[in-house]
Amino acid sequence: MSSFRHPGTVLTDRRFAVPLDHGDPGGPQIEVFAREVVAADKAERTDLPWLLFLQGGPGNRSPRPIGRESWLDRALDDYRVLLLDQRGTGRSTPAHRRSLARIGDAAAQARYLTHFRADSIVLDAELIRRELVGDAPWSVLGQSFGGFCATTYLSFAPEGLREVFITGGLPGLQATADDVYRAAYPRVAAKNREHHARYPGDAAVAARIASHLRDHDERLPGGARLTAPAFQSLGLMLGAGSGGHQLHYLLEDAFEEGAEDGAEGPELTDTFLAQIERHLSFTSAPLYALLHEPSYAQGRATRWAAERVRAEFPEFGTGERPLLFTGEMIYPWMFENDPSLRPLRETADLLAEHDSWPVLYDAARLRGNDVPVAAAVYHDDMYVDHGMSMETAATIRGLRTWVTNEYGHDGLRVSDGRVLDRLIALVRGTA
Repeated sequence: MSSFRHPGTVLTDRRFAVPLDHGDPGGPQIEVFAREVVAADKAERTDLPWLLFLQGGPGNRSPRPIGRESWLDRALDDYRVLLLDQRGTGRSTPAHRRSLARIGDAAAQARYLTHFRADSIVLDAELIRRELVGDAPWSVLGQSFGGFCATTYLSFAPEGLREVFITGGLPGLQATADDVYRAAYPRVAAKNREHHARYPGDAAVAARIASHLRDHDERLPGGARLTAPAFQSLGLMLGAGSGGHQLHYLLEDAFEEGAEDGAEGPELTDTFLAQIERHLSFTSAPLYALLHEPSYAQGRATRWAAERVRAEFPEFGTGERPLLFTGEMIYPWMFENDPSLRPLRETADLLAEHDSWPVLYDAARLRGNDVPVAAAVYHDDMYVDHGMSMETAATIRGLRTWVTNEYGHDGLRVSDGRVLDRLIALVRGTA
């Protein structure tokens, strides 16, 4: 355990040994890393309640804050915050192409990764809570996938919870992966229409790029091939508050204006290709690709749901006009295109066929919930379905919702603490 200071904060690095499989506590162990953050003027206080932060993803590490930035500034007024690197991410025992290769063959890797979903993350949190605070409950803030984890927490370990705040992360309690994507494609199409209404010239540029990619073998700086479907997957950006603007600026750099074409016609600029690579690579978060569909699975195989369901929406074809970008979907071809995922293709296929996933939510337990809960539901959220979120909100006894268009899915990060402040007020009855 080591500590250091930032402007206005004291940070302490902590490590915890947890079972790989919580059903076999005497079996192999992995390490989970978490960083405690406390306001500098409250560092010596022993009465501050703890707030566990569960990051979005799956497969993303917790934030690395500098000082009292973003939502953390508001949280530190009332809490000692624990930023958890969920198992397999950040400084927790890593799960990526190199580390997984040491586990064994693809079948062994897939078995290993079945222990990296929300149910295991919650049980990690419970072990950590007991080590830090004993029998006292703590507060939890879950963003996006972190909200899914918080809902699992409410289902199976509510005794560890003092209060729960969820932002853009109320899951469908019984929704299959097929249900999730069948609801998602129309939302993504609507985000495309909004984007093209704001930037009407982007439709022609996107169509030109897709046509170029169908006829040319374009390579990103790291060697991955840029295909038309890969280009379409930039639509993931459309769900963030400023993502559409970023996408527009990216597209305007695609072709070099006024430059003489290459021997085979127009050429994509190095600037464009470098930016594309930054958005498309899963090198820093392979678990996002491996566990995205399994994070929805309860009792049945997902069988590459996003790919299968896409066939029901032919308007997302690469030759359609206007070209529609896709969204938060993982496709099997990504494990061929991305060099960091390619060694994991067979593992991903096995996870897609795995059909004995445990349930993640207990609707009966949630209907009897007595933990104070507040949730921000973003009305036009591209990533999490509003209708499913509201059904879940109605199921969880006592949950108070704030439904808003003021922020997008990343409202917690960009609102300078206002989203968290509103949820705290809802839980305390002062809103």
